[in-house]
Amino acid sequence: MDKNVQIPPPTGKLGILTPGLGAVATTFIAGVVASRKGLGQPIGSLTQMGRIRLGKRTDNRQPLIRDFVPLASLDQLVFGGWDIFSDNVYQAASHAKVLDQHLLDALRPELEQIQPMSAVFDSRYVRNINGPNVKTGSSKMDLAEQLMADIRDFKAKNNCDRLVMVWCASTEAYIEASAVHASLEAFEQGLRDNDPEIAPSQIYAYAAIKSGVPFANGAPNLTCDIPALLKLSLDLNVAVGGKDFKTGQTLMKTIIAPGLNARALGVKGWFSTNILGNRDGEVLDAPENFRTKEVSKGNVLDGIFNAEQQPELYGELYHKIRINYYPPHGDNKESWDNIDIFGWLGYQMQIKINFLCRDSILAAPIVLDLALFLDLAQRANMSGIQEWLSFYFKAPQTAPGLEPIHDVFKQLHKLENTLRYLMGEDLITHLGLDYYEEMAADHALVAEMGG
Repeated sequence: MDKNVQIPPPTGKLGILTPGLGAVATTFIAGVVASRKGLGQPIGSLTQMGRIRLGKRTDNRQPLIRDFVPLASLDQLVFGGWDIFSDNVYQAASHAKVLDQHLLDALRPELEQIQPMSAVFDSRYVRNINGPNVKTGSSKMDLAEQLMADIRDFKAKNNCDRLVMVWCASTEAYIEASAVHASLEAFEQGLRDNDPEIAPSQIYAYAAIKSGVPFANGAPNLTCDIPALLKLSLDLNVAVGGKDFKTGQTLMKTIIAPGLNARALGVKGWFSTNILGNRDGEVLDAPENFRTKEVSKGNVLDGIFNAEQQPELYGELYHKIRINYYPPHGDNKESWDNIDIFGWLGYQMQIKINFLCRDSILAAPIVLDLALFLDLAQRANMSGIQEWLSFYFKAPQTAPGLEPIHDVFKQLHKLENTLRYLMGEDLITHLGLDYYEEMAADHALVAEMGG
């Protein structure tokens, strides 16, 4: 394939800005710093640890993704963010208790230098937590302009060539798109009018896109997936993606459900429950915030098991999700799944899953990969929705009217083929008939020669 995409090299520094400097963001930042110092490895990160096959299987070309695609290196990354609490990253990471304290102490000089900027916050969207480090302004447009000033100042102060923004803050209360989200003009007027339907995450996304900064939404909030911000991203040629990091229980669903579907096994019920005790769990203890997460998690199975096309297998599927705040567990989330399946002649079976995961440990490499891939997309002039990054999200953002793909294996195939396309390599279909056609032709030739 002829290379048809010109991608400028990732020169200089790449600044990664995170609204929210809680457990996820501090685990991500500390992990990158630890990897730089040789105190750990960025396991779980495709950009750092993953390999990609190029050409035929017999070519034996499987380079590391970071050696194949022009990505910024870990040494080029600079970190910043906003939070409602004024703790620096060392203090916030110590409070989150995700990483061992002795590791954080070894990273203390670097982590203490990262101080949070004051955040845009609205207690109507997150009522179970509050903090003092919050911006005030005459309007939501004023707050957006303050964020844009923060972005400019951070870029200049840290001598960054480029920036990306990844939302790592709390899940907001559930809202649906309304008239204020329908057009850019209505949205900007809503910012000036302090429209209550404009959430803080939408103000961050607006500020990022207006500043030419790619934006990824790591929570299930209605954020950059509204017509107003999608239009702005296309107008200004800015890459966006979302939403909701695919970490614990949903990751397992997108691994297991495609296998059941591939074998044409029926599913009658899927009951999921979780306990966790971090700030995310505290926020989700409010029903209006849980509803946002429930919709994001609930759509995953609908996208894999098609009840309309296969009613005899999935027409009676009952899917129930529970999340409970349990402080003793901290960031160590525990999830249970009971799956009622049926097979040949309708005979019933069950699958039980008990996943003792660490939410921030699973989320941290996603933040890194999204930041690096969004920067790649921006340099490749790929504006608007980056559906090829669906691999990382519970509720992937797609073009209007286009159903998202939830099967993690199809998502990975799409991601890898996008990278091959960008680098001028042949796309891989896994058809593989050419190997056997060659074998048959060789066999026929031998037979013809009397061998």
